[in-house]
Amino acid sequence: MDYLPLFIELKARSVLLVGGGEIASRKADLLLRTGAVLTIVAPELHVELQQRHQKGEFTWLPGTFKTEYLAGAFLVVAATDDPLLNQQIFSEADKRTILTNVVDNQSLCSAIFPSIIDRSPMMVAISSAGTSPVLTRLLREKLESLLPFSLGKMATIAGRWRGRVKQRFTAIHQRRYFWEKAFNGRFATLVANGQLRQAEQQLEQQLAQADPQPQGELALVGAGPGDPGLLTLKGLQVIQQADVVLYDHLVSAEILELVRRDADKICVGKRAGSHSVAQEEIHALIIKLANQGKKVVRLKGGDPFIFGRGGEELQVAAAAGIPFQVVPGITAAVGASAYAGIPLTHREHAQSVTFMTGHCRENGSELDWLALARGNQTLAIYMGIMTAALISQKLIAHGRDANTPVAVIGCGTRSEQQVLTGTLSELERLAQDAPLPALLVVGEVVKLHHQIAWFGQQCIDQEKSVDQHPLMEPGNIAD
Repeated sequence: MDYLPLFIELKARSVLLVGGGEIASRKADLLLRTGAVLTIVAPELHVELQQRHQKGEFTWLPGTFKTEYLAGAFLVVAATDDPLLNQQIFSEADKRTILTNVVDNQSLCSAIFPSIIDRSPMMVAISSAGTSPVLTRLLREKLESLLPFSLGKMATIAGRWRGRVKQRFTAIHQRRYFWEKAFNGRFATLVANGQLRQAEQQLEQQLAQADPQPQGELALVGAGPGDPGLLTLKGLQVIQQADVVLYDHLVSAEILELVRRDADKICVGKRAGSHSVAQEEIHALIIKLANQGKKVVRLKGGDPFIFGRGGEELQVAAAAGIPFQVVPGITAAVGASAYAGIPLTHREHAQSVTFMTGHCRENGSELDWLALARGNQTLAIYMGIMTAALISQKLIAHGRDANTPVAVIGCGTRSEQQVLTGTLSELERLAQDAPLPALLVVGEVVKLHHQIAWFGQQCIDQEKSVDQHPLMEPGNIAD
């Protein structure tokens, strides 16, 4: 071990920074955040440092480094582009046993700056002992995605409650059990949702119970349109904390691979014409699992509130008294159209966009076809493959030009994505040729696909020309 990892309190301690450029500005920002009493030595200051100096945030000593500036310093940072000066600073500081960091020169460091994940008061520091800063940065980026931003608030609340918990539970193993349940249970969820008062009430209830049963909860998570890279950061964090995941057919295998290894995964998906699990059975399963004290994730393709019946499932959870949260996802219309190079709105072609489903409940109200047929708008149609002929007929009958550009995006955001384009009068034929799942787009914006398509297999127009160009991992696009 070349360096001993330490967290040093710099608040109210004297720190000397030599250098006034951009790198020095970044170091100054970090040091000032710790509450250090900062002195900067430099002939000139970077514009950001000038602004901070005008606010009185540090002392500036114009000119070059002098040995007497080391007096009283707890830490010295050299951030100059002069190797001889950096060597002098290190030598003089080392003689006085002052911790020293020379930027980008590991051999002249008795202290190094790690890569930091800041969830104050929780801090994670990563270092390669100066051997590979880029590798350290890449590791930090991966860890950032795994550590919720609510950790700091959770630690702050826990700090306030430590005394009470210690008074209530005298044995160490009892306190450890209490906090493990809190940090893995409803308390953590409430903090993540910004419900801090309710979070402390949860601790109060847990503290009052001698042997409390774990409280189950539901998280409704949108998996996005297919490309696993489009799963949100919070979605990733939630599925990695789940005890059981109820997922749809349209959730890709790559996203399911991100679920916690020891979590139960249950497919409750439906496909047109072959419903594998009735919606009422899904409702009953959610209640049953949550009442067993489990963290249940309902994982849906796209966004759960866009034709995903997420609202219905939350109504059931609310009626059963099951706590819940929602993590939105990128819906198919947004994801698939973006990957197809079709902007849903454009100031020259469409001033509005309407999301609609191609099939409705039996005996449901008729769609307002007259409003849908108006020009200067885009229609993004989910689950419209089987009713494409009716959609085309109704739109044309109510005034939409038969030559209006349309696109059928099959397997959007997947490596096998295909975009078929034509006119509204050809929509039925295009829909028959598209791979599933597919999204229909109606509107003048479709013409832009030929200019700005960028992903996967490019447009298949009326001549059915195909440009093979797989780029990304598989996924799905529709709910």
